[in-house]
Amino acid sequence: MQKLWTEAGQALSGTPWNDYPRPQFRREDWLCLNGLWELTHTGRVEDVRVPFCPESLLSGADITVDYGAELIYRRTFDLPETWAGKRVLLHFGAVNRIAVVRVNGVAAAVHDNGYLPFSADVTDLLRPGENELEVRAVNDLSHKHPWGKQKRDRGGMWYTPVSGIWQTVWLEPVPETYIHGLTVRTGLDFADITAEGVSEGVVTLADGREFPLTDGAAHIPLSDPMLWSPEAPHLYRFTVTSGEDRVSSYFALRTLTVETLGGVPRLCLNGRPYFFHGLLDQGYWSDGLYTPADPTCFERDILAMKSLGFNTLRKHVKIEPERFYYDCDRLGMIVFQDMVNCGEYGYIRDTVLPTLGFLKRKDRLLHRDPETRANFLQAMEDTVRQLQNHPCICLWTVFNEGWGQFCADDVCRRLRELDGTRFIDSTSGWFHQANSDVDSLHNYFRKQHLGTEDRPQLLSEFGGYSWKLPEHSFNLDKTYGYRKYTDRAAFVRDLRALYLEQLLPLVPKGLCGAIYTQVSDVEDETNGLLTYDRRVLKVYAQEMRDIADALREAVRPPADGE
Repeated sequence: MQKLWTEAGQALSGTPWNDYPRPQFRREDWLCLNGLWELTHTGRVEDVRVPFCPESLLSGADITVDYGAELIYRRTFDLPETWAGKRVLLHFGAVNRIAVVRVNGVAAAVHDNGYLPFSADVTDLLRPGENELEVRAVNDLSHKHPWGKQKRDRGGMWYTPVSGIWQTVWLEPVPETYIHGLTVRTGLDFADITAEGVSEGVVTLADGREFPLTDGAAHIPLSDPMLWSPEAPHLYRFTVTSGEDRVSSYFALRTLTVETLGGVPRLCLNGRPYFFHGLLDQGYWSDGLYTPADPTCFERDILAMKSLGFNTLRKHVKIEPERFYYDCDRLGMIVFQDMVNCGEYGYIRDTVLPTLGFLKRKDRLLHRDPETRANFLQAMEDTVRQLQNHPCICLWTVFNEGWGQFCADDVCRRLRELDGTRFIDSTSGWFHQANSDVDSLHNYFRKQHLGTEDRPQLLSEFGGYSWKLPEHSFNLDKTYGYRKYTDRAAFVRDLRALYLEQLLPLVPKGLCGAIYTQVSDVEDETNGLLTYDRRVLKVYAQEMRDIADALREAVRPPADGE
């Protein structure tokens, strides 16, 4: 296997990821704990660079992870003198999978979801001068918990596991009474903001207008509203002040509805039919695996895909750091967010038979383990709570291709109770049940077609054409893709034909969105529009922009008299 560095990875110096990790809930004073930590694994001690997992090039570690064994991280820190008299919160963006945290030898936190953040008030565990922080992490690759695409024996569509700390670790001071979080609900001309943990205060918009918090809530009416869309991603920035605490944030105004226009069910953004022209985004990086070398790498990917005319990324069975969603919010990129799968994957049941056309199956008796089901439902609830304020997220995907699927209709209803403002794709690909906003198809091997359900049609995976550039590829011996090419001209010709000859005619008949596989190559997979090292964009803007224009025009309903 080739070790592939991104340009950002080769240029990495100093403390990595030293930007404040929560752009949507920002305080000015904080202490980044990324950088070199001591790592002990199976009796061996060496340095590791946080926030990169030890399996990655960027971590600087030279170990083979023994899955199920402890990774023991240690480092020391001193608190700034200006923090005296304040509470101190310790935050972790994500640790995969089980994390036991100690401060000065005393237990501070335990967490068992490898994709979601957690925090602890460690004020009473601190001492003057130097403090010691220890994290014991175990990646047991348990399928009873969210696991994504991690496989001990990676290959094909399964990837190298990610263990230990893989997002930012930081400290921040807060007053005795502080804002614990924000919940934002918006419509076409208003925003309702709730500040958790406080009852009084004030919300101040960037233009200086102030709105008081009453019982922790403020209603903000907006005249002449500026709506959010990929074409005009307007954000309203604001601060919340309560006592001695102050946080900055933002919101956007947009609506998502299903409407029948010209006899065709449509997905509508801000009341108008919209074509969700998207790509599958695995969120893997050649030198950092789950974590890019620098936060600005997210921006580069987003802008590269926008330059080709795409307006949507389907974030595939992974939850990213907050910075990714912020960049999508501010740059204008819609996100279809997958829940991270629990449960066992069966090759025959979940891939072979559906590919052959056996797509119908009742799911109440699938994945019956009560612990696995409970863990998925809890993770789904936590995912919505974590990401709900981001306007870029327009659709939740519950189950992908039957992976861990159970009682999808009930789970969809539960998700709608948590968030009734977004579209829901409850069964992406197959094993469809009755409750979903879209008829969601995956089609890699046949001519593209619509489904049979009377609801908006979504092609949630297709394409996967592979043009491999060996000098930019991870695996020189194996190539994974759904149609393979040896020259760029043929690859581009057939990619354009796929859109213009097969997809475009389906749009007037009801196709509302299409998610091509995929943004970038990933390990054995060479079916990305970017190479795995992000050094080559395989297609040019002038070869793709007319496709986006045609899809946008085709979804527009005919005007009266046309």
